[in-house]
Amino acid sequence: MMEEKIFERKQASAVVISSRLYNLTIGAVLCWGFWVNWMMVSTIPVEPLQAISPWIFFLGYFASCLFGIYLFTRSDNALVSFIGYNFVVIPFGLIINIAVSRYNPDLVVEAIKITGLVTGIMMVLGTLFPKFFAKISGALTISLLIVIGVELFQIFVLGIHQAWLDWAVVMIFCGYIGYDWGRANQIPKTLDNAVDSAAALYMDIINLFLRILRILGRK
Repeated sequence: MMEEKIFERKQASAVVISSRLYNLTIGAVLCWGFWVNWMMVSTIPVEPLQAISPWIFFLGYFASCLFGIYLFTRSDNALVSFIGYNFVVIPFGLIINIAVSRYNPDLVVEAIKITGLVTGIMMVLGTLFPKFFAKISGALTISLLIVIGVELFQIFVLGIHQAWLDWAVVMIFCGYIGYDWGRANQIPKTLDNAVDSAAALYMDIINLFLRILRILGRK
């Protein structure tokens, strides 16, 4: 994973900031991404998005995300990393827009609340037990790859989707939030690293939200 390059940094490439400012920056960058997504859902009609060819839509989605990830993992400049972060936030916003259009707004709000609570808990656990999450990182990666493989097989070959897959993904991304938060506080505390860490956490949190929303919608 390209995010590994972020959390392997041992030496500061810029001015080191205080722990408080570092964590506030991570929070602010995350909030910016969530606000952009909220505005996209509020202002962009879903019908034109659904009219786009799925192949074109997903090629654009992956191209934008990969370019954004490339920018924020390769750059030592906080502004460049923030630009890369937005190249990830915007395509995710389009996916979120399509996903939430299928559900009652009250259900979406409930999913947001649950995601926020779970994220907060996992961040606390990641702070308290960083070594534990580091030990399970390999298992998380293998589990995610297996679940994705099983899910794709079920959808495209069997034409089904079993509920346990959503619960499995929720558990995996809970682990990733704790893992990435713990690692974020072990690398040099620079503005660029704060932006990069927020970008990695953003993808964890959004994937968690989408699965929680699906679980709630099924109920």
